[in-house]
Amino acid sequence: MAASPPASSRSPASGRSALTVAVTLTVAHLANDAYVAFLHPLLPRLMDKLGLSIAAAAVLSVILSLASSLPQPVMGYLADRVGRRWLVALGPIVSGIFLSLIGLAPTFGVLIALLTLGGLGSAFFHPPAVSLAGRVSEGKGSGLRVSIFSFGGHLGFAIGPVTAVAIVGAFTLEGLWVAMFPGILIGLATLAFLPRPVRGRVPVPPPSPRQVLRALAGPLGLVFGISALGAFVQRTLLTLYPIVVDQTGGSEALGAASLSVYLALQAGGTIFAGLLTDRIDRTRLLAGICMLAAPAHFLAVYLPPGGVAAFLALGFAGLLNMAVLPPTVVIAQEILPTGASIGSGIVMGLAWGAGALGVAFVGALGDVVGPREAALAVMPMFLVGALLALHPALRPHARSGASAASGR
Repeated sequence: MAASPPASSRSPASGRSALTVAVTLTVAHLANDAYVAFLHPLLPRLMDKLGLSIAAAAVLSVILSLASSLPQPVMGYLADRVGRRWLVALGPIVSGIFLSLIGLAPTFGVLIALLTLGGLGSAFFHPPAVSLAGRVSEGKGSGLRVSIFSFGGHLGFAIGPVTAVAIVGAFTLEGLWVAMFPGILIGLATLAFLPRPVRGRVPVPPPSPRQVLRALAGPLGLVFGISALGAFVQRTLLTLYPIVVDQTGGSEALGAASLSVYLALQAGGTIFAGLLTDRIDRTRLLAGICMLAAPAHFLAVYLPPGGVAAFLALGFAGLLNMAVLPPTVVIAQEILPTGASIGSGIVMGLAWGAGALGVAFVGALGDVVGPREAALAVMPMFLVGALLALHPALRPHARSGASAASGR
């Protein structure tokens, strides 16, 4: 039986349900991730302003990904030990302020600094927020709650590109700073709404580093690998696709719209996968998603941008890309039941950061062979994720999913 979660993850006697808290966090997630999505559609404009190569543009994407991802396990450990509300609230505030200032960056170095600081807001937010939203200790429904929370983030990712382009169109690149104010307000409102820890309750200590490493050497490492491969494919597409559109004569608006289709359908993917996570064999679910995602992403990049077929392929690819998130997060939280934020930080933040590292090499390859050809070489990586999902070490967690379904 899973151990009780830390007291800070439980609702006090305020009557707020787990679902109500998950919906609140979904709104904050939407705001936080919308700011993170500002960079990619503006890459061609930033390249022109600062005279950057494709490789340098890819480095910007990697910097943002690493800053928002790699610190997440540390933030998760901090959240499990000292509390989650403040870290959750800081997310959209910090992301909103610094990522709205990227248009004012006069040099490549200043732009890197702003992206690093803005990315840290996302690192503050994700581990404590998803652990509060999922609450695997409450049993059935954890997959649905995680999927609702994830829906908000991917809806934010979908809104972010078109919002950034619209603001820049109205106020110029340097006027993007006006976008920071909604994030500040949403962060403060989230802090006020989230339930406070129950006084006098002794929290269960989070797992030790040795316990975490032991889990990483087993099933948690497999889930980490699946998530990292999905992130590698996603970050490659997000970074290179606007450049592909630009080099084939497409407009900035077309690049932003293409990313928005991909990211909007990611939001839908988390919902259907969250529902299935609570009902069917999780390993087969993950393997099936990965096997379909590989050809879908290949076609999304291969087809000429702007056509109906390209938009359909982008949508289907997006649907499948983030469908891996609910089952991987729920499995991670079950593997480390007293460290839900740490487990979430590993399969989300650390895995996403690891996946983003490869984008710099893909960007360098793009300078040599072209952005489309470089991206096409990466898209089949999802097939490796399918093999990891079928590893025998994950079988007990597949049965957990089936058991949850049968217990409804």
